[in-house]
Amino acid sequence: MNRSKKTISPASIPSAFSRVVIENVRPQVDNGRFPIKRVTGDSVGVSGFIHADGHDTLTAVLQWRKKGESPWKEIPMVLRGPGTDIWDASFVVDTMGRYEYTIEAWIDPFLSWRKELSKKVEAGQDVALVLEEGARMMERVSKKPSLSEATLFKEKTHQLRNAASPEAGRMAAEDPTLAAAMFRCSERRGAARAQTIYQVLVERPRAAYGAWYEMFPRSTSTIPGRAGTLKDCKDRLSYVADMGFDVVYLPPIHPIGKSFRKGPNNTLNPGPKDPGSPWAIGGSAGGHKSVHPDLGTLADFDALVAEAKRLKLELALDIAFQCSPDHPYVKEHPEWFSHRPDNTIKYAENPPKKYQDIYPLNFECDAWQALWEELKSVFTFWAARGVRVFRVDNPHTKPFPFWEWVIAEVRKDYPDSVFLAEAFTRPPVLKFLAKSGFSQSYTYFTWRNTKKELTDYFTELTQTSVREYLRPNLFANTPDILHEYLQTGGRPAHQIRFALAATLGATYGIYGPVFELAENAAIHGTEEYLNSEKYQVRYWDLNQGDPLRDFIAHVNAIRRVNPALQSNGGLRFHPIDNESLLAYSKSNTDGTNLLLTVVNLDPYTPQSGWVTLPTAEWGLSAGESYQVHDLVSDARYFWHGDRNYIRLDPAATPVHIFRLRRKIKTEKDFDYFL
Repeated sequence: MNRSKKTISPASIPSAFSRVVIENVRPQVDNGRFPIKRVTGDSVGVSGFIHADGHDTLTAVLQWRKKGESPWKEIPMVLRGPGTDIWDASFVVDTMGRYEYTIEAWIDPFLSWRKELSKKVEAGQDVALVLEEGARMMERVSKKPSLSEATLFKEKTHQLRNAASPEAGRMAAEDPTLAAAMFRCSERRGAARAQTIYQVLVERPRAAYGAWYEMFPRSTSTIPGRAGTLKDCKDRLSYVADMGFDVVYLPPIHPIGKSFRKGPNNTLNPGPKDPGSPWAIGGSAGGHKSVHPDLGTLADFDALVAEAKRLKLELALDIAFQCSPDHPYVKEHPEWFSHRPDNTIKYAENPPKKYQDIYPLNFECDAWQALWEELKSVFTFWAARGVRVFRVDNPHTKPFPFWEWVIAEVRKDYPDSVFLAEAFTRPPVLKFLAKSGFSQSYTYFTWRNTKKELTDYFTELTQTSVREYLRPNLFANTPDILHEYLQTGGRPAHQIRFALAATLGATYGIYGPVFELAENAAIHGTEEYLNSEKYQVRYWDLNQGDPLRDFIAHVNAIRRVNPALQSNGGLRFHPIDNESLLAYSKSNTDGTNLLLTVVNLDPYTPQSGWVTLPTAEWGLSAGESYQVHDLVSDARYFWHGDRNYIRLDPAATPVHIFRLRRKIKTEKDFDYFL
């Protein structure tokens, strides 16, 4: 039987290959399509599954560099544990911008040889040939030109060939200086590299931590019946700073259109003196690069920025890419808008609602490139005047590619810019905007009020891959959202939601002064504030009732001196046997600052229960007593063991923020726990 031999074409055989496999590199976002996020000074811990066939020993390195720079820096990776195939290493990002990182790994002939030698010595076998293999390996490496380690390699070659015993040969091979030299001089034959070069977007710390306070400049007057100005707003800054906020955020300060202007409570029939909505941007006095004449001038704005800086506040501006029918863009660039068949410009609609005072921009118009450049110039115009924090209105109604482009473009000139996405939309859309470059994101926190809702949601935000790209900004209320919980729960509900926002998240915000005054009047059946500042000027008596500003200032002071509350990574929930009580701890990265927060979610009734804590993990021995210091009330309690009793009365204070302290010598001598 004649059978022809099947031949393999040389072209089908790879010219080179690697036995090493690198998988499941973490952290990463969409396999490297988007960068992970960090702030300056952060350590980026990287891991990967690295393995190969057989029993040879591997070496792996983590490589990183600032994007655009060369060469790569690298650090050896460490096997997490025997049989895991998981390798770890980390690097520190110390400047703003983008970094790149990847993993390289190879079969290490020196370590593989040394392992074989050790096994044979322990088994009592002849190792003469193994020692000769090592000596020849040293000879090959020592022949490299300009090799400073040549003397060491020659010495080790001699020791291996003249070893008095197998154990002596092993001792020569296991010299740590030899291993370090072989690592530096490794040829890395057959090295594999992760298929993707991953990126890190590094921003300044304000992108990850801060307390925001929103207020309308036109409602900052101290005289009833008179609209506020930027000068009044400037005078109000000390009030905001005294409460311990870091960022003061202003809704749009631009001229407001008169066509189809809205009146109080969004009525379609405004009076002649009604000021309209600040989000109906543009009029005869200008557009997105102008200040409303009733508020003042650009010089007044510059003075406002300077005063904020003096008070160690940052000024955040609202960027809303939409226009009133009176905006200069409408006449100068009608091609930037969508038109109906009758050639009229389309206004915004969400049937049955109509927003005749708003013209959306058409990001896909024929002149889209010119439009995009103009909108970029809006950011850079205000950045040039000292603004580095931008709250972006409704970004989910504009194309993702625009945001990815414009944010990167602005950061080229202003790398310290921080962008907050106001996108109350579907989860995939909200998350994709975060991936596209926004520093922070509004969240669904407002609608998470039960113990299960809060636990599930914040577990997702802080303990899944979402944490690598989405930084939550927890606004307890906004001009658009007065949740039923705040409408019905009164002052205790405001305290509860504030405490949750300020301790669950590193970044949070409130819209004031309605919040600290606990104003809770809503339009019936809605989440809209009654007599909203969106449509009219309000006068605020900051001392009316029983303001929350002292409570707010106290909690903000706690945040500033406790690093655990300045990040999201150390959040952990703890069992407590009452569905109205929520318990969670936060710690900083090195574990030196540990806080336990317990909140009564019921604004009406005192609640009590037993909280169970992982005291062994926290370094406490069984039965050891410790002190919990309530930073809110300054009360101190002695606790013992894992389970301890909690009672919170919302009529007094509905929250404990405990700093755990360990007993050192006597019951009167304490030091910080951990």
